[in-house]
Amino acid sequence: MADGEDVRRIAMSLPRTSEHLARDNTKYRIGRIVYAAVSPDEERLGFGFPKEERAALVASEPDKFMMPLKRDERYNWVRARLPELEVQELRELLIDAWCMCVSKKTAAAYLETLGVTDS
Repeated sequence: MADGEDVRRIAMSLPRTSEHLARDNTKYRIGRIVYAAVSPDEERLGFGFPKEERAALVASEPDKFMMPLKRDERYNWVRARLPELEVQELRELLIDAWCMCVSKKTAAAYLETLGVTDS
């Protein structure tokens, strides 16, 4: 079961990430682009995710994933119930969201340090 501290630990380990508090939500971003946000009660996590794939993700595990709030539907964004996520799954989701916000070169260099290569 993942929590806000797991999000912080993982997100802050990703290059160029900064943490900010906005309207009581803890947001993790690269420059001005937010790739993850934790609700004040640490029950929900919003994160970058391709718009065209989010309906399938939510349908696959509706107890875990939720569509974005109405105001966020225009963004590549989806939400999850943080306590329903395993820490390894959270790590993968955050890294994928982070990769959407950095250059391909930066993402590739970081993934290489993890032993992940593009085949």
